[in-house]
Amino acid sequence: MTDSVRVQRPVASAADSPRDPSVRLLGWISAIGIGAAIAIMIGASFVRQDWMYPPLRSPKVGPPFELHVHVSGTLVSIGLWVASVLALCGLIAGLLAARRGARGHIRVMLIGAALAVVALMLLPPAGSTDALDYAAYGRLALAGHNPYVATPLYIRITDPAFAQSIPTRWQLQVSLYGPAATIEQYLAARLGGDSIARVVFWLKLWNALAFGAVAFVLDKVLRSRPTARLRAHLLWTVNPLLLWVLIAAGHLDVLATAAGLLGLLAIGRPPAGDARPRLWRAVAAGALVGVAADIKIDFALFGLGLAWALRRSVPALLAAVGGALVILVPTYAWLGRPALDALFARRDKTSQDSFYRFGDLTNWRFLIVLALVLFLAIAILLLRRMPPGDGARPAIRPVLAISVAWLVIWPYQLPWYDAMIFSVLALYPASTLDWVLLARLGAATIGTMPGNPNGVPGKTLRSADIFLVHGLVPAVLLGCALAVVVLAISGQWGVKPETARRPVPAAGATPDPGTLPGDCGERRLASVAGRRRSAGWRPRTCSSTTARMSP
Repeated sequence: MTDSVRVQRPVASAADSPRDPSVRLLGWISAIGIGAAIAIMIGASFVRQDWMYPPLRSPKVGPPFELHVHVSGTLVSIGLWVASVLALCGLIAGLLAARRGARGHIRVMLIGAALAVVALMLLPPAGSTDALDYAAYGRLALAGHNPYVATPLYIRITDPAFAQSIPTRWQLQVSLYGPAATIEQYLAARLGGDSIARVVFWLKLWNALAFGAVAFVLDKVLRSRPTARLRAHLLWTVNPLLLWVLIAAGHLDVLATAAGLLGLLAIGRPPAGDARPRLWRAVAAGALVGVAADIKIDFALFGLGLAWALRRSVPALLAAVGGALVILVPTYAWLGRPALDALFARRDKTSQDSFYRFGDLTNWRFLIVLALVLFLAIAILLLRRMPPGDGARPAIRPVLAISVAWLVIWPYQLPWYDAMIFSVLALYPASTLDWVLLARLGAATIGTMPGNPNGVPGKTLRSADIFLVHGLVPAVLLGCALAVVVLAISGQWGVKPETARRPVPAAGATPDPGTLPGDCGERRLASVAGRRRSAGWRPRTCSSTTARMSP
């Protein structure tokens, strides 16, 4: 026998093998469900003018493009509900396949996602009128008005080019977004000129770039871990639910998500032998998270998570706070107190599908106090009880814990807010939390479909919509909130170790420590085996039951 190290292939069941027929079947179900859902969403966006209000006059040349056909609102509404169900089925099948060791055809997924993002970007906004409100605020800023003082009603009265496309629901509402969002909307209004459709196109273009940036970062970080990489792209890149609320509808949360995620990753791994991160990294992280909060104040939650990750290093914590203040202070000082007042504009609001409506608490004067107490309690519970994440990315776990606590319990929540969760969930180990948060996103998305201010047509369909928004969806959201608490208390997170199969070294070769499970990887055999072999050293048997070494 030689002195070479021989490693047997880890013991695995047939179900763990990517060649297992069940994995192949799950892959096909995932591809069909996700592909069909995206196709329906693209089709609904393409014929937006036939079913959604207010009207949007597209320019004669260039994007956004549209198709004028007679499609009933009933067909579109049912189609979008079906698309959401297909999306959920496809995502669940794909995640199950990843848990059984599938690696997926990542290149095909990325190409398909890129085509879907480009298609939705080039089409009019569908599923929400928020993008039109963004355009109105940008138009106000371009005209020299403060969008935290003036409202879109001014545009409806004084601007014929924009008037017919300004939504009436929020026409008396000043901007609720941060100064960085106002700057983005101003630039879009400047580039779009007198066409509100063109203004929205620029807004959607930047959203698409931000969405792609998050996908690129996730792919880069997880490139060496095939199953984790597949899971991340399922949760984010090819997730039809996120594509609908972020790209098709054009919500700006994706911009804040991209900036915030980059900030969390900027901390990096502390230098060897040093418990503190480099200060320049802390400054960069704070500045990027500051940009996210400057777009939408909800992303101050990322700042809380970042502070938790840096709590043991006062210099790094102060550097991160300084980086954030460098971004936030000048912009809020520039736009004045009205911009600060906008931070609390929704403090007493409750979304239509909130489960607080079950107890008739929506008008209770102490509802926000109750929600704040519950949020703090759940956040502390999750920070103490959630399984450890990746030590190389210390801010991911606390940000996920705080964001989940806020999103599952706060009275005013909309599905596009979940972008902050899924961007960091993709970098956290697979667990039962995946299913809970996916159920929450699916239910909330269905509750906002089709997104037409006029509602759904027909008495029967309207009854179904009322049941969804005021019955089924709040019940699911309440169930998800309770499930998060139960998981934290019980500790039964069901963390799934990565099942990606790695190449096995041939006889006589020195194994890569990363291929050895359990204790073996920590011994770094690859770096010392050569020296010790020449001295007659023979490796001891590894204590792991899934790998054996023999002299």
